[in-house]
Amino acid sequence: MPLIRTVALIPALPEKVWDVLADFSRYAEWNPLNLEAHGEARLGARLPMVFSNLARPTGVVRQTVTLVACERGRSLAWAGRIPLLFNGRHHFELEPEGEGTRLRHGEDLHGLIPATFSAAQISRDFVPAYEAVNRALAERVAAL
Repeated sequence: MPLIRTVALIPALPEKVWDVLADFSRYAEWNPLNLEAHGEARLGARLPMVFSNLARPTGVVRQTVTLVACERGRSLAWAGRIPLLFNGRHHFELEPEGEGTRLRHGEDLHGLIPATFSAAQISRDFVPAYEAVNRALAERVAAL
């Protein structure tokens, strides 16, 4: 099944990066992929989200996801599913590196819909969108 993986270096401490990632109410201000999110950053929380549909660029996906990792300065991840059709775990892993943060950002996709995605489609349509989130996150952190 498809795996999306990106890595970026952000010149800020992991706690500052995490605080931006965990501020779901402000995603609409900076995040080009996760267009809306509502709720509290706590393990097990259910969050209504609106995502850009990367498989159909003119659409969006509305889904309530569950936070499956939530550790300040270290990790944030949510999972969403549509039985049989889609199962995804979107994750941000933060590691201190010098005076900055090494961000590992990606998603593990499973189900009938992701099974139709080719490696070329993931590279062409998905990875650049995740890299755009990384750049927008770095810009947002720098602006604070």
